[in-house]
Amino acid sequence: CSRPQKVCLCPFLPVHPLKVSTCLYIIQHPAEESRVLRTVPLLAACLPPDKCKILVGRRFNEDRYPELATVCRNPNTLILYPGAEATNLEEIAVMSSSPSVMIIIDGTWSQAKDIFYKNSLFRLPRQVQLKPSISSQYVIRTQPTNTCLPTLECAAVALSIMEKNKSIQETILHPLQALCSFQLQHGAQIHHSKEHLLKNGLYDKPMPKSKRKLRRMELLVNNVKI
Repeated sequence: CSRPQKVCLCPFLPVHPLKVSTCLYIIQHPAEESRVLRTVPLLAACLPPDKCKILVGRRFNEDRYPELATVCRNPNTLILYPGAEATNLEEIAVMSSSPSVMIIIDGTWSQAKDIFYKNSLFRLPRQVQLKPSISSQYVIRTQPTNTCLPTLECAAVALSIMEKNKSIQETILHPLQALCSFQLQHGAQIHHSKEHLLKNGLYDKPMPKSKRKLRRMELLVNNVKI
């Protein structure tokens, strides 16, 4: 797990990498590399190296990333990014039987949005999303809404759908559950989503002066997708 011995999560990882046919490309914003509680290393530890490839950066073009460009043009490649153009992944999985490649962007929501819209390669694959009914188990980090998931959870749910194997999700989430439990036992607090805090009058930070940010908060309170 690449963590210090005192906080080692290796006992909660699978003994052998999971056998999956789906290959993940994790597009990671550089800021994620320095986060202490990032989840991508746990994901990579659960999968074979050739099934979880991590590319770090903000801008990706065909000249610098020819392999990624080829992947993006493959008709079997999907990109997990919610929006009006996205199809629910469950619908794709029912129709597809061939091995797929899935691209997942790792970063804050604003960082992921920047990467998605400023890299034309990522508009080539078919865009998919997860059903919004799933609630995150990553309770030690604040999310915008109750249904926002960290990268590891997104990958766990997506792989279980694509591989038609629910146990994959349980196996990948096991180290995340252990991480949260360990942090809570050592003083960490449960972080409710910004949506929850605003709706229940618990948001104790100064309200932003930007009209755009205030509008985003209003949309959260009124259950409007951002």
